[in-house]
Amino acid sequence: MKTTLEERSWGTLHDNARDHEWAASCATGGAAVWAGMAVLARMEIARLGAIELLFLFAPLVIVPLGMELGRVIGGGGRLEGLARRLQPAGAVLTVMAMWISPGRNAGLAALGWLLICALMAGGGFADLVRASRPDADRNVRTTRFVLGIARLDLFVGGAWLVASRWGMRPMGIQEPIGLLTAVHFHFAGFATAIIAAATLQFVQRRGESRGLKYLALLLAGLPFVVAAGFVISPAMKMAAAVLFSASVAALAITLRTCGKNAEDPTARILLQVAAGAVFAGMVFSAAYAVADYLGSNALTIPQMARTHGILNAIGFCLCGLLGWLVETSHRQ
Repeated sequence: MKTTLEERSWGTLHDNARDHEWAASCATGGAAVWAGMAVLARMEIARLGAIELLFLFAPLVIVPLGMELGRVIGGGGRLEGLARRLQPAGAVLTVMAMWISPGRNAGLAALGWLLICALMAGGGFADLVRASRPDADRNVRTTRFVLGIARLDLFVGGAWLVASRWGMRPMGIQEPIGLLTAVHFHFAGFATAIIAAATLQFVQRRGESRGLKYLALLLAGLPFVVAAGFVISPAMKMAAAVLFSASVAALAITLRTCGKNAEDPTARILLQVAAGAVFAGMVFSAAYAVADYLGSNALTIPQMARTHGILNAIGFCLCGLLGWLVETSHRQ
């Protein structure tokens, strides 16, 4: 006969397994849909360019994985749980928004994804409140704060998606910059912050934080500075982009070390692949920031989407999230 404690423990393990299966199913199904969309775009059946496909990889694959990793390392409340359950519907509406031409109908469809982002942002705000309490554990505080910022990133990215698909031009910003801003907050904002939080937690468990918490906080805040630079100052945009690239490179160094020390062999491979992809991708990012500031066309936006975008989305974000999910599952 099971005791009450044993029943609760079994229930918790069962819930965790169910959440893992849900996230895996959503991401796997999303990857299949994305691959189909890429084929249709190649056949010129779907009017989707490199930037549109790059963005779709976020709601279809990256976000469900990031949601699950955030839950595993930092927990989550009802809002995040509801967002996880509604995520597939929001992703389908995002595909619809991308399939049709920009306008009212596309904007209304994109609102479905914004709802998911708003639920995550509500949970992120609660994280920030809990992290600001004086009695909060110092080791947990930074992780929770970074997770909170990551979830807020989704709302900003979702709002820019709606503006882009509706045909709005906030502050006079033209396309494809509006959609690229949505891409920026989903990948450089949400996914990168989640990976940084997982890396920080792993390092803290080994008692070797070595100032990583300050790097994690910097990575969480810089995407907002980079985005603000598009409106405020080209010099600010260049400086913030170069600093962000350097910060992600610093994270990659730690990620590579963590990959060597991971317990699961698959996680070791994935984390080191993610670390390697960062360096190649960040070279393109920093070079583009300088070229853009100097007015050079040496690197164009479509070229960046096909190089830096792929390296960051698949090489870093996908492998990084999968690596930490595999490692945390192994520890459990």
